[in-house]
Amino acid sequence: MKSLLARLRSHRLASTFVLLATVSAAIIGGSFAAHGVRGQERTSDSTDATPLKVTNSPIEPNAFVKIAKSVGPAVVNINTQTLPKAADNKNRRPNPHSRVQPNPQNPGDDDEDQGQGQGQGDNNFQDFFNRFFGGQAPDQGDGGDDGQVRESLGSGFIVDPKGYIITNNHVIEKADKIYVKLSTDPDSQDLGRPARVIGTDKATDLAVIKIDTNSPLPIVKMGNSDQAQVGDWVEAIGSPFALAQTVTAGIVSAKNRTIEPGVAGQFQHFIQTDAAINPGNSGGPLLNMNGEVIGVNTAIYTQSAGYQGIGFAMPSNTVVAVYNDLISPSHKVTRGSIGISFRSGLSGAVNRVYGFKNGVLVQQVQPGGPADKGGIKPGDIITSIDGRSIKDGDDLVNDIASRHPGSSIRLGYLRDGKPGDATVTVGDRDKVFAEMAGQQPTNAPDNSTEAGEKLGIVVRQVTDQTAARLHTSGVVIQSVRPGSFADLQGLEPGLVITRINKHQTGTKDQFDAVVKTLKPGDDVVFEIMDPHHPENGINYVGGTL
Repeated sequence: MKSLLARLRSHRLASTFVLLATVSAAIIGGSFAAHGVRGQERTSDSTDATPLKVTNSPIEPNAFVKIAKSVGPAVVNINTQTLPKAADNKNRRPNPHSRVQPNPQNPGDDDEDQGQGQGQGDNNFQDFFNRFFGGQAPDQGDGGDDGQVRESLGSGFIVDPKGYIITNNHVIEKADKIYVKLSTDPDSQDLGRPARVIGTDKATDLAVIKIDTNSPLPIVKMGNSDQAQVGDWVEAIGSPFALAQTVTAGIVSAKNRTIEPGVAGQFQHFIQTDAAINPGNSGGPLLNMNGEVIGVNTAIYTQSAGYQGIGFAMPSNTVVAVYNDLISPSHKVTRGSIGISFRSGLSGAVNRVYGFKNGVLVQQVQPGGPADKGGIKPGDIITSIDGRSIKDGDDLVNDIASRHPGSSIRLGYLRDGKPGDATVTVGDRDKVFAEMAGQQPTNAPDNSTEAGEKLGIVVRQVTDQTAARLHTSGVVIQSVRPGSFADLQGLEPGLVITRINKHQTGTKDQFDAVVKTLKPGDDVVFEIMDPHHPENGINYVGGTL
């Protein structure tokens, strides 16, 4: 048995050696053969070959070329920086020289006040929608807890030679610093020109920012998005993946697309396009073949975080209306509301049972609200506004939202199958929503009475005991807003500010008076004392506001 096994092993070894030898011979032979061929190529005669030349034949520029040249200078690159938002600024100070990722907000999907309901499938569909946060991943809250500056990138376009720029709200939302780079600016590591926010509108995800300029800037023309048709050629310009002045083309694939369910999508009815749009394109223009803006690139449908042939742009007609409100003295968009809730997308059975084809079935009426005062009740079917037939919830919302608060409208309705009408005074949508939620609208901070907001701190006057221990008066810091100017200077709750820029801050009124005079670009020096260690004396802390 052992002898047989030995013979088998010897036979297998011999076979292996033969195989290796055969392969080696083949390789060596092939190498010699290839070597011989290369040698022949090197010695071949090529005296009969004709050298190539570049042909300079004129090419008539097409429409895309003309649009890119004329509109490109008005398209800008937007860079933002968001300072660290420390989870607990008492225990540590953030480092302003690194970076983290930002946070999108998750809009609710309750159908309140002219709300639009959609199926549960939309929640799964929504999972694949990525906003263009300049390639940023979603963050985990108002700020990271690793003390880093986060940066983002987007696009925008100039609409006023004085430096007014339209972009998306999500491009600049939560940003502490905004920079704009023009196409004519040097290609360097410089982030660009400082910009300030004029106004924002979350409902349409639009924002207006402004840069200072000494000379008129190139601008774009706003087109009529209602005239755009499915199948029309369009061109997009922006900064995908930080590649500035990138031009892509496609067609209008569809119109009036709503991609977010519920209240969040009430005013977002997009133009759909297959023009290549990627992270960083956010806020850039979608142009028709006349070189006019018909949309602001806002979102994409993707399962890969990149282009998959489906992009969405906010129609220019909506953009113009929002822009005009944002540059007004109020810097806000005021929309009308009548204080009702309804659900769209009802089954045909509901329509048949309640006896209507077009219109809106009222689900809830806010007690004491505009519709309630006008006599509208739950179960009514609103069929017309001022004699014009209402198609659906979107139609109702858009019409009423465009009305000025205080104006009157005539609502036609069906109640128990019988027609009726009611006169309703349109209310302010923000106030109506707040009342429906059982709360008053949040007012912007009044800087005249909250001067500390400018510095990012809340203060109160020190007690007599503390003043005696310090041998001076001042204001004690109660809280510090993470990422604020005061936070970056290292100020912490409990410290006492005795003077700012050599001016006494012994009382709250004195503190407010000094801070009110400060403006961006000013040097600000705090004289600080620690009431727990008065023996350390005064500490001087300062920076540029």
